This record gives sequence, C-alpha cells and structure tokens, in this order.
Amino acid sequence: MSQRTLVLLKPDAVRRGLIGEIIGRIERKADWSITAMELRELGQDTLEQHYGEHRGKPFYEPLVAFMASGPVVALVVEGERVIEGVRRLAGPTDPIAAEPGSIRGDFGTIVRENLIHASDSEESAIRELKIFFPGIS
Repeated sequence: MSQRTLVLLKPDAVRRGLIGEIIGRIERKADWSITAMELRELGQDTLEQHYGEHRGKPFYEPLVAFMASGPVVALVVEGERVIEGVRRLAGPTDPIAAEPGSIRGDFGTIVRENLIHASDSEESAIRELKIFFPGIS
C-alpha cells in the first residue's frame, strides 16, 4: 500500500553535510519518491505543534532547543510501506544500538542529536505532514 511520511533531516545532519548522503539512501530505495522538499528554520510554533505530546518530559526543552539550533530539511516521501521502511533505514535513536548500514548506525554520534526524524505511524504521518506541508493533502 502506498503511503506518505514526513522525514526531517535534523540540524546535525545539515551541519555535518549529510543531506546528500541521506537523501541518496532514500532515493535508492525502489518505489520511493521524494515529492516535496524544503530547507527551513523551525519556529517555536512549529516545534510546539510537532513535539507538543512530549511537553513536560525531561527531554522536551533540550529537544526543542536542538531542533531550533539550525536549519532542517523537511521531506515528503511516498511509496510502498514507506513509513516502516524509512524508520528501518534511519535505525534506532541510539546510534550504538543502530545497525551498520542504517543512517544512525553509520553516522550517529549521540542519542539527542540523531540526524533524522521519520513519522512512526500512519496517524503521525498525517498529523506531521499537515504541520510541515499544509498544502499537501
């Protein structure tokens, strides 16, 4: 079943010059397409909408500060089982636990700055895409 998902290349990926490498890995997957892409700074409103469910948790403030620390690349990726697939391609949040060959396994350094966000479910993808790409239905 074809799906859409939101992918964010986080400020550490942008700072480290990994945009092309990560996008290349996504593009090389058969039947996946990047249908929208934008380099942008994330404002407080966007960050609160995106991470609002974590408000009050100990990692919320540092996460929001990190995501506001530099530009991100926001992508809409479409394809068969793309939600599950991009998350597998990204690897677990902890780069030590991430398998070699995954984005975090190959390039990750610390848990908090983990290079990439990918929607974790179809419901999350729908909600997140409305935040980042409201013109895409």
